[in-house]
Amino acid sequence: VQRAMITDWRKRWGEGNFPFYIVQLPGQQNISNNPRIREEQMAVLSLPDTRMAVTIDIGEAKDVHPHNKAPLGDRLTRIALADVYGRKIEYYGPMYRSMKVAKSAIRVGFTHLGGGLVAKGGALKGFQIAGADRKFVEAEAKIDGDTLVVSSAQVPAPVAVRYAWDDYPEGMGCNLYNAAGLPAAPFRTDQWDYPIAGIVEN
Repeated sequence: VQRAMITDWRKRWGEGNFPFYIVQLPGQQNISNNPRIREEQMAVLSLPDTRMAVTIDIGEAKDVHPHNKAPLGDRLTRIALADVYGRKIEYYGPMYRSMKVAKSAIRVGFTHLGGGLVAKGGALKGFQIAGADRKFVEAEAKIDGDTLVVSSAQVPAPVAVRYAWDDYPEGMGCNLYNAAGLPAAPFRTDQWDYPIAGIVEN
């Protein structure tokens, strides 16, 4: 829907592919802020000249409008400065790029390293891993150069990883950043069905 809206506005206004920035939903203990919605929001990046500010780290459990707006303002400003004004600054946190199974672990690669991957405030949190049975469990993630190695003793033959994949991932912790101080966007490496309680899909 959002992609259709952007395309329609650009067509109606006749100004070409003018820059269009969106704010990804933060976490909240509400079905409206579920990871599938964030995934759909991220899909707008397939359109030219679109960008997205990640807010997964500044949500509030019960408030759809988080009070901490300063980081969001900084992130949108960075996008505009880099995208429109040509400033050579990092404007995204780590973005999922690739995965490769390495024995009993999965190695995950990213774009927008911004000087390197960082675990803010201690050990990395918010990662889950699954085998072919599609049952996700909490996983350990370690930084190894420009990649992460994700594993769990409960999943000896992993096939998929998810990060911050929850309505309110702040509650489970999500602290992957780059050295520029920008948070990683939520992601999953699988394309499995993800039914959402209370929502009927056509």
